[in-house]
Amino acid sequence: MDVRTVGVEEELLLVDPDTRAVSSRSAEVLKANREHGSGRDPQTSSDELDQELFLHQIETRTDPTTDLDDVARQLVAARRTAGEAAVSAGLGVIACGIVPIEGSEPQVSPNERYRAMVETFGETARNGSTCGTHVHVAIDSPEEGIGVIDRIAPWLPVLVAVGANSPFAAGRDTNYASWRSQAWMRWPSAGATEAFESVEGYREAARMLLMTGAARDEGMLYFDARLSVTQPTVEIRVLDACTDHEDAVLAAALVRGLVVTAAREWADEWPLDRWRAELLRASHWRAARMGLSNTLVHPRERELRPAREVLEALVDHVRDVLEEAGDLDRVVEGVDRVLRAGGASRQRAAYERGGSIESVVDDLLSRTEETWKGGEVATDG
Repeated sequence: MDVRTVGVEEELLLVDPDTRAVSSRSAEVLKANREHGSGRDPQTSSDELDQELFLHQIETRTDPTTDLDDVARQLVAARRTAGEAAVSAGLGVIACGIVPIEGSEPQVSPNERYRAMVETFGETARNGSTCGTHVHVAIDSPEEGIGVIDRIAPWLPVLVAVGANSPFAAGRDTNYASWRSQAWMRWPSAGATEAFESVEGYREAARMLLMTGAARDEGMLYFDARLSVTQPTVEIRVLDACTDHEDAVLAAALVRGLVVTAAREWADEWPLDRWRAELLRASHWRAARMGLSNTLVHPRERELRPAREVLEALVDHVRDVLEEAGDLDRVVEGVDRVLRAGGASRQRAAYERGGSIESVVDDLLSRTEETWKGGEVATDG
């Protein structure tokens, strides 16, 4: 049985609960965490909060684990760390793919790398105020990692739809389920990739991006799936930050299923199912536009099919891995949940109830807070 470790990084927004606008006070939140974090009960995830590109963002992360219940506990603990530090500064945190309400000019974090990114990429960077859920899954070697990346590409748009949680931006409905993914595509190194074929092919693509200036360093290789720069993992970067932490756990299970399934196909020398990059981008676009409310590109049929059918095809594709890890029941339940009401549809429902974008932010604040004030996380067994 090949149960690999998985880890999750979450990017969160700091919000002023009175104005509902994001607040560029992450320095205060990080200081509060350093000064008061040691007084918390022991937690199963790191108490470290990290700075992001802008001062209204912070990042949390879980430690690698093979157990999805542990992933869920760590996500809750990490949000508690962030939430308590934010509250001590008079702020709140929301898990959402993009800033919902337009506010003042975002302030860049006082970090030499971040400032250089803004200077180099201009409006692309200044308008890049997005928050994602990044999932890491362990690999045995870079060669295996490239074999995985080349094989999972057609399935990644399905994950875009699963995690879609950014329909509102600049105070209005964008008509997308995931506007974050569209804003993210402004980076010249972001998006879907055709097969690299080998580690050498991957490194050559990276070299060219660095040479042209499209990426400042390897950390800016913003491929939908990439080799982690610092860890022996494949990192999947297509998901919005999920308000419901169980949606992030569902994504982690599906990502691990894809990685392990692809690793086995690579080891058995299965032929690649080759896709042109523009077709992958089109699949990604449709998933971002529709979420789970309409039809998606079926990775096997290469035709539009109802979202439920495509998502069920993904579960079938990774079923053996899910069963071996004991994740199948949780994934089936999670698939039913997001098909009933995913992140984007819940935001739009909040708008319908309240009649304003402020009510959407209030709902995001409330639901994000519920994840870390709700007590113990239920387990599946």
